Amino acid sequence: MFHVEQGDMPMYDIIVVGAGHAGCEAAHAAATMGSKVMLITMNMETIAKMSCNPAMGGVAKGQIVREIDALGGMSGIITDKTMIQFRMLNRSKGAAMWSPRAQSDRMRFSEEWRLALEQNHHIDFLQDNVERVLVKNETAEGVVTSMGYTIYAKAVVITSGTFLNGLIHIGTKNFGGGRMAESNSKGITADLISFGFESGRMKTGTPPRVDGRSLDYSKMEEQEGDPDPGKFSYLNSTKPLEKQLSCYITYTNDTVHDILREGFDRSPMFNGSISGLGPRYCPSIEDKINRFAERDRHQIFVEPEGWKTIEMYINGFSTSLPEEIQYKAIKNIPGFENAKIFRPGYAIEYDYFPPTQLKSTLETKIINNLYFAGQINGTTGYEEAACQGLMAGINAHLKTHDKEEFILKRSDAYIGVLIDDLINKGTEEPYRMFTSRAEFRILLRQDNADERLTEIGYKIGLASGERLNTYFEKKARISELNEFVKSASIEPESVNPLLESSGTAPLSQKMKLDKLILRPQLHLEDFNNIVPRLDEFDKDVREEVEILVKYESYIKKEMEMADKVKRLENYKLNTDFDYSKLKSLSIESREKLNKIKPESIGQASRISGVSPSDISVLLIHLGR
Repeated sequence: MFHVEQGDMPMYDIIVVGAGHAGCEAAHAAATMGSKVMLITMNMETIAKMSCNPAMGGVAKGQIVREIDALGGMSGIITDKTMIQFRMLNRSKGAAMWSPRAQSDRMRFSEEWRLALEQNHHIDFLQDNVERVLVKNETAEGVVTSMGYTIYAKAVVITSGTFLNGLIHIGTKNFGGGRMAESNSKGITADLISFGFESGRMKTGTPPRVDGRSLDYSKMEEQEGDPDPGKFSYLNSTKPLEKQLSCYITYTNDTVHDILREGFDRSPMFNGSISGLGPRYCPSIEDKINRFAERDRHQIFVEPEGWKTIEMYINGFSTSLPEEIQYKAIKNIPGFENAKIFRPGYAIEYDYFPPTQLKSTLETKIINNLYFAGQINGTTGYEEAACQGLMAGINAHLKTHDKEEFILKRSDAYIGVLIDDLINKGTEEPYRMFTSRAEFRILLRQDNADERLTEIGYKIGLASGERLNTYFEKKARISELNEFVKSASIEPESVNPLLESSGTAPLSQKMKLDKLILRPQLHLEDFNNIVPRLDEFDKDVREEVEILVKYESYIKKEMEMADKVKRLENYKLNTDFDYSKLKSLSIESREKLNKIKPESIGQASRISGVSPSDISVLLIHLGR
């Protein structure tokens, strides 16, 4: 509820502008830690709306969701409560690549997020559009809305998504909007530019949605969920799915490609209508057939939008071509011959602010107590947005309560990699997280996010005591099983049938269990019938112990590397220093250092254009 008394608004600790994935995590984190939060959204009915695909997680993104959960955020819990299918991707690869992914019920996801926020009595809500940020003495102190409200707060977090001057494109038509059938947000961009911020334009897109009853699934490949599905949250309060919905796979063909090419002259992607760059790793279908002309087909994933709805999401067919081209082409995809389109695909252009203008806390360098999170920083994806919102909410709370800032290093979490990349390298195209971006990915696995982050989350006041105790119980069980596999001896006669069937050499004498599972053909699960005690341990405990055994030497090497890098973080730099005074630095280095204003030698070393010799100059300057 929102009360106006004699024209005055109540004072808040934090105002969060926007209620997408970033805004929801920011509001929840700050409020859970004790801040009085005002969450302002243009539409209360679309809180945490899944604007594009109805899914959470995926390669590297699944690790981020687990990290959010381990710290005490909500994305993992909401996903568990609303998922309709679960798959662990990359099982055939090393454990550092394993990534959980869930198909979600789009409507239930939004509903569960809203209910969770409404249960937090430290959060107030307002349906309105923010036009201006109130700034005094270079410090944010509130916002002004379209309805004329002036709302004061100690800090402001902007999580505007694709709404800042959003422009929707379908063929040669374009019109203002933040999402289809939703108005865009005007005013904030011009206001921030007036304070000295730089802005740019980016583009993203979404595919058509179709009536699932009109599809012929017999012409597609069924893609079922895992037979033994997992979940995201480390808490025991959410449970794995007992039943799941299938997705389906089909393919485009030469006929589809030829039809799509008919509309290229009216495509905003090719006729200059769109100035913003789109996501390289999630291209539109017209971009795919243009860039990869040698391919005669592209994969299309048919994904259900929920348990009860008939609406299907056509993943892989993102497009902004004219509706008649979309309709004609899609009906030539196997299984889509009688397809009925609910709504066409479209592209959307929106304003963003290059993230090199941010500190590592996601506070802006120009205005104190003003934080940016999500697509305003040039990222793409629910997970990337959610983790930024979480970190912005945490740091806004800590700063307004005179507590130490909270920063995750690259060796701590994918969240740390993402923020470090953004503030040091910036981005000119929508940034998406990949495992390849993390140099310590063996340490940053999806199975151990609680080990890395839950104690920290509890210490800052976000993770609950229940979560901490759950982690301690798991940690004790892992230690117990780890000791057992190193001490348990396996007799040849009990294990040789398994070894021979697995294509690995039989034993002539007994061997410790940990030495056996070092063999690449074998897994700890294979020994369940041979070593009955293994059944006493949960699946996630058995999996992590196997990883610790198989990757022990690699984990040790990465930890040593991470320790070396962390030492560079301890060498702090003066963020007000004028690097043009250090003539020993290269010209490019001086320009980049003056622009980024790194907080440590470690951060300086990761700035593009700053060479190892430049780092040596800085260390000498520090007297090191």
